[in-house]
Amino acid sequence: MSEHKLTPPQIQAFARHLLLEEKSAATMEKYLRDIRAFACWLGDREICKELTAEWKACLAEQGYAPASINAMLSALNSLLAYLDLNDCRVKFLKIQRRLFRDAGRELTKSDYQSLLDAACRLGRERLGLLVETIGATGIRVSEVRYITVEAVRQGKAEVSLKGKIRVILLPGKLCRKLLKYAQKQKTASGAIFRTKSGKELGRRQIWAEMKSLCKYAGVMPGKVFPHNLRHMFATVFYRACRDIVKLSDLLGHSSIETTRIYLLTSGAEHQRTLDRLGLIS
Repeated sequence: MSEHKLTPPQIQAFARHLLLEEKSAATMEKYLRDIRAFACWLGDREICKELTAEWKACLAEQGYAPASINAMLSALNSLLAYLDLNDCRVKFLKIQRRLFRDAGRELTKSDYQSLLDAACRLGRERLGLLVETIGATGIRVSEVRYITVEAVRQGKAEVSLKGKIRVILLPGKLCRKLLKYAQKQKTASGAIFRTKSGKELGRRQIWAEMKSLCKYAGVMPGKVFPHNLRHMFATVFYRACRDIVKLSDLLGHSSIETTRIYLLTSGAEHQRTLDRLGLIS
């Protein structure tokens, strides 16, 4: 068999490589899912530049969003570099920098409050506190496990993720709520957000539970997912202090350019800004 054919053992070896590179579990899962999709499409054919470019075109024909295509190409290029097939790597799609966010995906502070109110009405205390914790701190869903009884008592959580360590300050009022909840659940130490069996909540369960609030909160499902709470936090924080450097540090971003993406406003707000310029007689 040619060394340029993609085999299951090669994919397994690539998975071990990602582990040694200290990629996060979510990144590994995403990369391997994309690589398996490429392998399925490739079949018994040998990897070559023509076919990797063809796969890129096929993704576009299948209706994938440009950002999604680039994410899949990132996984593919990483594999090709690992296999020493750099000549087969493909260029990313060029995406024009967006000026504003899709209004259908912008989670407002009002939407956030509606989610909290719905959780309260339904008696879903854990879910309400979870939404509030992510929304009030801007943490990633993968960082929820760092919200422990010990961290809450100290008023700060030390997060180690993506090769970086940062400290997340927890609002005093939130700490009091979390400690009261932990005491009620008889959780003396460790992670506060757990399943009924005592295991830490996983990202999929968090995602599903948040989605379940939509119809009761009157919020569009497309707006409600953990990472959007992080965007909402960034927007509210920036409007309060106008310090993008501090915000970037709080979010754990390596680049302010990444933080800038979080601060995109909706098209409607952009339109109001244009109207206020007073350039139309």
